[in-house]
Amino acid sequence: MFSVPDGVKKFSILAPTAALPRPWRVAARKSMLSKLELAIAGRARMLIIGHPKSGNTWLKVMIARLYQVRHGLDASSLIGSDELALKNPAIPRLAATNAYYSYEGSVGKVLAAGAPDNPLRNKPIILLARNPLDISVSWFFQFTKRQSAHKQELINHFIEHPIDRHAISMWEFVRHSDIGLPFLIDYLNTWEKNLKQLEHSRIIRYEDLRSETNRTLKIVTEVMGESFTDEEIQEAVDFGSFDNLRKLESKGFFRRGGMNLRNPDDPNTFKVRRGKVGGYRDYFTPEQVAEIEALLVERLSPTFGYVPTDQKPQDTLAV
Repeated sequence: MFSVPDGVKKFSILAPTAALPRPWRVAARKSMLSKLELAIAGRARMLIIGHPKSGNTWLKVMIARLYQVRHGLDASSLIGSDELALKNPAIPRLAATNAYYSYEGSVGKVLAAGAPDNPLRNKPIILLARNPLDISVSWFFQFTKRQSAHKQELINHFIEHPIDRHAISMWEFVRHSDIGLPFLIDYLNTWEKNLKQLEHSRIIRYEDLRSETNRTLKIVTEVMGESFTDEEIQEAVDFGSFDNLRKLESKGFFRRGGMNLRNPDDPNTFKVRRGKVGGYRDYFTPEQVAEIEALLVERLSPTFGYVPTDQKPQDTLAV
């Protein structure tokens, strides 16, 4: 039986609505993409919830690599939802979503604390968390230099104060925009509450995925109900290293799945940027750093363990 890939379904929504007046286009896309988002989540074996720039793509690259090697598939495809499963039914479908912005919020509503029972609430769910201070900087570059036009339009329609990516400064974005640091803190706090009511849920920290990649990736696959050898895990980790992914992205190796090359002459447009754990300090004055760190300490749940320290920043992936 012929199956239409989820990517084709999405294109079939975006393309015909492109010529509509903006209000009609936004409304139509939000409605249809919401239904598709729920369908993708419903077919998935595991859900990955994570705000953009939390390491979602990096994790998907490594998971995809595990199955590519095991089943002899093309390395340029990621595991966004059904790309690999359609090539081999033995490969599980995954769903990765921020579960908040515009149509992606349809999944978040189903998984929210106090929501009615739903099959999605019984699936294995991972919250991929990252320090909001580091997210905020990477999110600025993503939103202003890399975000697709249709996603930016939907997000700007969704938030109360739309953002002009050509005019906003990093500090304005991080500290005062609707999707800056205060919101990012609330996002993690909300998902901590949501996960307490979801039986098969787990928080995976980006920082742990970075410092103990093999062990943390193995945990993720176990949550999926899969088993990979240490050798398979190591190969996937090697493939997903910063140097290798940056090299592949710069060559245009990835054709889709969020890793396609934007502007080879601007490093800040790369999906795999050079970042640091604690690298937010490089972009602000000491006074600004003190302000945002104080906000984090005051408002973020201690569950996540993101208390600013004076430890030396480490190179990390910001994908």
